[in-house]
Amino acid sequence: MNPSEPVRMIQVGAGAMGLAWLRTIAESPDAEVVGLVDLDIDVARRSAETAGLPDLPTATSLAALADTVAADAVVNVTIPEAHHPVNLEAMSAGFPVLCEKPIAPTVAGALSMVAASEATGRLLMISQSRRYFAGFAELRRLVESLGVVGTVTCEFFKAPHFGGFRERMAHPLLVDMAIHHFDAARHLVGQEPVAVYCQAYNPPWSWYDGDAAATAVFEFSGGAQFVYTGSWCSPGYETSWNGRWRISAQTGSALWDGDGSPTVDMPGRTGTAGEARRAPAVPEQISGALAEFVHALRTGTTPSGEAHGNVLSLAMVESAVQSALTGTRTVIEDVLADAHAQATDAEQHDAVRAVLKSWRDVRETVGLPAR
Repeated sequence: MNPSEPVRMIQVGAGAMGLAWLRTIAESPDAEVVGLVDLDIDVARRSAETAGLPDLPTATSLAALADTVAADAVVNVTIPEAHHPVNLEAMSAGFPVLCEKPIAPTVAGALSMVAASEATGRLLMISQSRRYFAGFAELRRLVESLGVVGTVTCEFFKAPHFGGFRERMAHPLLVDMAIHHFDAARHLVGQEPVAVYCQAYNPPWSWYDGDAAATAVFEFSGGAQFVYTGSWCSPGYETSWNGRWRISAQTGSALWDGDGSPTVDMPGRTGTAGEARRAPAVPEQISGALAEFVHALRTGTTPSGEAHGNVLSLAMVESAVQSALTGTRTVIEDVLADAHAQATDAEQHDAVRAVLKSWRDVRETVGLPAR
């Protein structure tokens, strides 16, 4: 794509998160929204007006807009259950797609999305917005300087009263929130998850129907252990939405409170203790995801949120839930194998099913090292 011109985007989904994306795209010098799709046309029109785009073309289907506006890509901000049909329609029509997390409600659905990307030859990138914080980027650089990582811990304690579907979910913390922290752990350590033991529970004062608290211990491919403890019904001394992190490694340790600058302590090395130098200002959260997507389209590079590489973040969630339900250690390659079989059996699109059947080993497809 011409780097001197903004990437023209059709956005699908105009709810609360959709409005945030509209504003983000409108503020970007490298992208512009040229159409907005929502099943409720009145919602689409109201969101466009609220975002300061009253003349933005709107429709109730992607096909209706794709034929009338000149677009380069699609941004999918629909509910997770709609990700599969919207992404497949967009990629089949020739559009690369930037999709909100999670890639799908299940690992089986995620594998179908990966296969659809291969079948159509179009980029599918998932927006894991919490990767895009300057403090987190600096923490990654610090961890790279500490040698072999032994233990990573993340504490997450909040007390939000959402109302609605989250308070009715069976595993609200693990399914709706923890993927951010699980994905961050993968990105931080540079290793992949191989197994997990998880306990989920619901404190007696909880206003959630399902288990709003959990502790999970993940084993990673390079030997690191990731210990996650969180609660969505924990009033007082609340952490950042990014969680509170500690990394213990070969030559020292790093801390990050999730908001400010990380700190590092490397005993015996002069000038390595204290607050880290803040990284240069960069686009953060969904602005960062948008910037990386645009860069990938312009340069042909593979973005960090590309669909193949994103499956294991969702697999961590599904494996943790399975472990909590069974009370046993769950091996992630087993979850992937079961999901691959389910995806192949359920896929209704011949070209996508053919790709799923062609994979020699689903572990290789998503980048999980062999045991």
